[in-house]
This record gives sequence, structure tokens and C-alpha cells, in this order.
Amino acid sequence: MAPKVSRRYSQAVGLIEPGTEYLVGEAIEKLLAMPGADFDETVEVAVRLGVDSRHADQVVRGTVILPHGLGKQVTVVVIARGPKTTEAEEAGADIVGSEEIIEKINGGWFDFDVCITTPDMMGLVGKLGKLLGPRGLMPNPKSGTVTMDIGKAVNEAKAGKIEFRVDKAGIVHAPLGKKSFSADALTDNFMAFYRAIVQARPAAAKGQYVRSLTISTTMSPGVKVDRASAQALIT
Repeated sequence: MAPKVSRRYSQAVGLIEPGTEYLVGEAIEKLLAMPGADFDETVEVAVRLGVDSRHADQVVRGTVILPHGLGKQVTVVVIARGPKTTEAEEAGADIVGSEEIIEKINGGWFDFDVCITTPDMMGLVGKLGKLLGPRGLMPNPKSGTVTMDIGKAVNEAKAGKIEFRVDKAGIVHAPLGKKSFSADALTDNFMAFYRAIVQARPAAAKGQYVRSLTISTTMSPGVKVDRASAQALIT
């Protein structure tokens, strides 16, 4: 038996021409015109890349600060000692501590969005890898979350910095904001993200790098984006 499709979803699908790739602005307008859920849905992007992530030299990862943020309050935890705790608090970190936070996480506490720590604490924080890694919360020097510049890291996290990484299927998924954002704000965030993806192209990647672009909301069908129009926005 085929799964039951809601009227709202059917109406949303009706706004899309099958097989059509839309200009960036058109795709975003299509998404915003779709009937909404009873909550402020997250707008997401999925980029299929021409890389084989099984090879270390073709892994695509990076960070980007979305100019209009994510539209939600980001809870930042800092694990540090000494003067760095003061620096974290002054920068606006929500929770600051050391061993007591590690114990809470070991006990199953994950009520935060970003975890930042200093290099000297990684001997202890590293033991949390099996807990934080699968949830995308493990601090990492490449994402700027293992650093001595705690104040900068906290400010960037609060400003809407996101980390992206290609999955085993060669796809990068990332949030772009909320459906309540204006079309211009979502376009700006899309441009910032797409520019970061293009700049993160590994030297070992051969042939067509970006294979497809799709945007959607939490509850909507995907809208395909014309790659040439996306490239034109960042050049």
C-alpha cells in the first residue's frame, strides 16, 4: 500500500514542475510559497558532489558563518580552565566549566548545539568522542572548536557558524535558516554556503564537482536549483 500523502504536501508538490531546475531566487520563492507546517520549519540544502568520500584526499569539509544566522538560539558549551573560562563567559558562552561538564556528558547530557574547548583539555574531551562524534558535537581544530581563541570561537558560533562535511554517499547537508526568513536573507545564506562548498573542492576531485543542488524545508518536497545560477551568484 502506498504511503498516505497529506493535502499540504500534495499542494507543495503541485508548485514544482517535474525535472525542472530553478534559478536560485526562483527556487527559494517556490519554497516560501509552499503551505507551511504549524512550526517555523528549517530551510535546508543538499549538495551532491562528484567525490568519493572513502578516500581521505576527497573528503569535503569546512565551516561558514551564515550572514543571517540560523534563526535560533545557539547554546554554546565551553570546556576550559583558568582565564579561558572568563574569556568564554565574557563572549557569551551559555555553559562554562571543565571536569564537571565532561561528567555530565558522560552521563548522557547533550542539551547544547556547539562544544568548544582548548587544546590542553583535549586529553579529557577526546574520551567523549564516541558520545559527541555521532551527534556532530565533537570539538575539532579544523572547525575552530579546539582553540586558544575561545572568545572568537564563541562569537562565531553565536553568529551562525555551521560546520559541513560530505557523507558516505557524497552529499553535503546543511541548514540555511528558517522559513520565516525573507527570500533575500535565505539567498544571502545560500550564497555564503555555496561559496564555501566551492572553495572546499579537494584537488583530487575530478570531473564535475557539484552534481546537483536541492533545497527544502523540514516538511516540504525538494526544489532543484540550477547550478549555473548558483555559480553566477558567487563569481
